[in-house]
Amino acid sequence: MVNKLNEILKQFNQEIKTVNTKQDIEELKKVYAGKDSPLNEVLKNLKSCSPEEKKEVGITANNIKSEIFAQINTTLESFKIEELKKQLENEKVDLSMPGMDFKMGSKHPLNLVIEEVSDIFRELGYEMVDGTEFETDEYCFQKLNLPIGHPARDMQDTFYIDQNTVLRTHSTNMTARMLTQLAQSNDKDKHIAAISFGNVYRRDDDDATHSHQFMQIDGFAVGKKISFANLKWVLEYMCKRLFSQDTQIRMRPSFFPFTEPSVEVDITCITCKGKGCKICKLTGWIEILGSGMLAPEVIELNGLDPNEVGGLAFGIGIERVAMLKFGIKNIRDFYENDVRFLNQFKFFGN
Repeated sequence: MVNKLNEILKQFNQEIKTVNTKQDIEELKKVYAGKDSPLNEVLKNLKSCSPEEKKEVGITANNIKSEIFAQINTTLESFKIEELKKQLENEKVDLSMPGMDFKMGSKHPLNLVIEEVSDIFRELGYEMVDGTEFETDEYCFQKLNLPIGHPARDMQDTFYIDQNTVLRTHSTNMTARMLTQLAQSNDKDKHIAAISFGNVYRRDDDDATHSHQFMQIDGFAVGKKISFANLKWVLEYMCKRLFSQDTQIRMRPSFFPFTEPSVEVDITCITCKGKGCKICKLTGWIEILGSGMLAPEVIELNGLDPNEVGGLAFGIGIERVAMLKFGIKNIRDFYENDVRFLNQFKFFGN
């Protein structure tokens, strides 16, 4: 039996020299290391041997088996190394070749402003809401102290869908809706603070700074003991966060049907820092938004008692802020989808 085992090893050594591929060595492994290998056939007849012969045959068989497996594994490993070398050779990178130009997307400048304002007011505890762009005349005008026939309606240049439905002229429509919901709720404290944002529509596209469609952010807060001082603090805080800590605000008396008193808010010119330049027409100030205290009529029209609660409100054009922050001259640039324009903002807000 020992001779048969040595003959098997000799035959294996001859055949392994002839293998040329990984598949060849796998086939040879099946023949000499599988269930039906000649080595196993010899070991099946081990029962008929004497104890001394069994010991000798067993030792010889284990040595041969180890030798066969060692050679097979070594040969397999050499084939794998060769395959890897060929793969590396075929896939190697030529560092002298120009790199691939991957196009990188960017956030739209208007979205950058919306996200920044949203972050500011979320930190202050305001709720962020979006609303319908189709609105009833009641919530777009009547509940905001603009009854049918009111002369201030002419200022809005409204797009009417039908007699009772409009494309909203301001996102303040959500102020009316949320005040009405608050009045109908079981909240005994009757307080709320929210920011609404989205597209608004007016027939107003006479120059490069106006468009028939633009975006607004409207904010309001209603509750007990809300004063004009609260309004001033909120607006100053927002402007400093949006532009710089050196930004100052100036409030000028104005008129809005849904606030009383009403004020226009200016900020120190971001170009000349208040010294006076062409951008601010040598005044040192730039108009930024409108605001005021919610008129008692508005509070009452929405089902609340103006003797119990008060409120502040403000509205700001998103394009207006973006034009100031990024030095953009033409509002139409935001909507023309010119990749050259949009690429300027790829490193903002990331």
